[in-house]
Amino acid sequence: MLASLKEVLVKAREKNQAVAAFNVPNLEMVRAAIQAAEEMNMPVILQHAEGHGSLITLEEIGPIMIQYAERSTVPVVVHLDHGKSFEVIMQAMKLGFTSVMIDASDLPFDENVARTQEVVKAAHSLGVSVEAELGHVFTSSLGGGEGRAPDDDQIGDTDIYTDPKQAKEFVDATNVDCLAVAFGTVHGIYLKEPRLDLQRVKKIYEEVKIPLVMHGGSGVHAEDYQAAIKNGITKINYYTYANQAGAAALRKYLNEETQDYFLEDCIAVTTEALKEDYVRAIEIFSGQ
Repeated sequence: MLASLKEVLVKAREKNQAVAAFNVPNLEMVRAAIQAAEEMNMPVILQHAEGHGSLITLEEIGPIMIQYAERSTVPVVVHLDHGKSFEVIMQAMKLGFTSVMIDASDLPFDENVARTQEVVKAAHSLGVSVEAELGHVFTSSLGGGEGRAPDDDQIGDTDIYTDPKQAKEFVDATNVDCLAVAFGTVHGIYLKEPRLDLQRVKKIYEEVKIPLVMHGGSGVHAEDYQAAIKNGITKINYYTYANQAGAAALRKYLNEETQDYFLEDCIAVTTEALKEDYVRAIEIFSGQ
């Protein structure tokens, strides 16, 4: 069933859980995410990042995401991730997305506030939830497709992390439904052990009192996920490591099999591996 992000996150917060948010730039990922959520009987968030337009367009994947959400037996949010363009954000809402992200985190604070206010006004009038971002979540040199790559000396630099007092000012000014915060995670593959400022998450939540979002959620230890959730993280974006799991399963299949290959068999192997990885993520995020 198609669900509201705000309602799903509020219920998860009451249970001290986080909802998995999977970027799904192809049909296999959409199907695997829905299968995993239904197997676990847990809500899920299907996401399309604006930056993934080179993989598949919003016009192509959006209706597929919505159709699978509507047919699902569990609540499914359909969300635009890292929306930069007001036009693309509006397009997602017109397609039927129940949630959008406005990412103006690379702009000065006042401009971030102004752009977020513009999106919130339009989205809330349509009953659509809004996520925004404050602080900088970088992308590792091995990719992830979002954000910008950090210099070595910026890793662990708390100056780029979200400031709790500024977060309160931002939320009060914009009325967003959830806030993506920077506390040491990185988009893509971790080249070093992440140094997470989990106490900062707690301080931010105590100030803003709305669900917080972890970007760069792949590759974090289970105990750190749990600590982050306890401290206020309620939505966790997860993409890179599931992507790798699907590719690894396909590579193993192609190396082991000696018979002729059929594309549908390759797709089935990949989809199953994705589903299994998604199930593991949902288990950790929900504390099951």
